[in-house]
Amino acid sequence: MAGNSDFDPEDPEQAEIGREMVDRSTGLGSVAAHLYRGEMERTVGWRDRLDTTTNWAVTVMTAIVAYAFSGESHAVILAGLVMGTVFLFIEARRFRDYDIWRSRVRVLQENLFANALNPSEGVERDAWRAELSRDYRDPTPNISYRGAFSHRLRRVYLPLMTAMLFGWIFHLWAFNPNEPFLESASLPGIDGVYVVVAVAVYHAALLGLAVPLSSKERGESGAADHGKLE
Repeated sequence: MAGNSDFDPEDPEQAEIGREMVDRSTGLGSVAAHLYRGEMERTVGWRDRLDTTTNWAVTVMTAIVAYAFSGESHAVILAGLVMGTVFLFIEARRFRDYDIWRSRVRVLQENLFANALNPSEGVERDAWRAELSRDYRDPTPNISYRGAFSHRLRRVYLPLMTAMLFGWIFHLWAFNPNEPFLESASLPGIDGVYVVVAVAVYHAALLGLAVPLSSKERGESGAADHGKLE
């Protein structure tokens, strides 16, 4: 279907429509208000899903550590690290979905409503209408799975995993004070050296994955294409 060849999304008259919404009542203003309300509801809904996963991860991992210190083997804490990793994979996938809606909300806030409140500042992105149109026609995540994984790891799971690592070390010392560290770290059929090496490699891998590959993947800690993720 042919489009409007006279439409230039970067034309100031087309980009700065927030001013028009305030100066006179327009049908576009009403449509934009309903659109923003719907996008905000989706953003809040996906944020709730994200927070639910985080809450479950914190609760489960805390319960596992408490159970381990009730007299159980240190293997329970290692199982908790595995559970935490499972929650991390789930949360990274949910964060990608959440970011789709969040980025749309930020586009509307920065370029439509901010322009309506203070037209003298212009818009943040000259072609924001064309970009938003493409996003509606072909919705795609704005952040890679690796970026989402790295973001949630830095924000939530790396501190949790590090706390569990120190808890594991303290458990070995507290329950086996008279044994060498490597001996107390052993599991049935597995020498303590291999256990310690596996835990060290696991944590080193987490540290490596926590490093963002680009400025966009810094997420809430830095600038993304459509604003900060606060």
